[in-house]
Amino acid sequence: MLAPPRRGLVARVVGNPLFWVLGVGLLFGAPLVRSVRRQLGVAPAVLGTLPAFALTDQTGHAFGTRELAGKVWVSDFIFTACQEACPLLSQRMQDIARRTKQLGPDFHLVSISVDPERDTPARLAEYAARYAASPVRWSFLTGPATAIEDAVTGGFKIGMGREAVTPDGGGPTFFEIFHGENLVLVDRQLRIRGYFPATAEGLDRLVEAIGRVVNGA
Repeated sequence: MLAPPRRGLVARVVGNPLFWVLGVGLLFGAPLVRSVRRQLGVAPAVLGTLPAFALTDQTGHAFGTRELAGKVWVSDFIFTACQEACPLLSQRMQDIARRTKQLGPDFHLVSISVDPERDTPARLAEYAARYAASPVRWSFLTGPATAIEDAVTGGFKIGMGREAVTPDGGGPTFFEIFHGENLVLVDRQLRIRGYFPATAEGLDRLVEAIGRVVNGA
């Protein structure tokens, strides 16, 4: 009587149920581990606490830290006559609004004008309309120049000001407004949790940090 042929090594391994258990575990387990590691990550550091401020939004109503307490929010600093950095900053804020819409009232966006003399609530409302910004989710703030400066430089530690410029060919001197171009993440306790550049990579890091802070990190 002939002995049954011996199974090859590959056939024996593939035929072992343990092979399939380990294979399925590696197939689905590795992505899961990577996902968990991404979700856990390092909680954004606490970089300081904002002092109270009270300004005026694009609807003409008072708006400040009292209305923002208990929310996670992102702020930027713009002025409506700006033709360089501000349109990009506002576009990034619009992108954040789109990518965080599932957060509902727990999350808010705030744009503070560094040119309060010209940026009235009505002018800010016109500017907000360019970016389809609802005042329910995105507030554009103005107010007395001293209150703006106290909030921006004293609270957020963001630079702003006016610089006298005289054209090379002569002519009257004019003032050029300058301001910081980072997006600032603030938690429910009005604590600053990060400064993020308005780049595509910076936006991705900011959205990830928003998710962690919203979930209590």
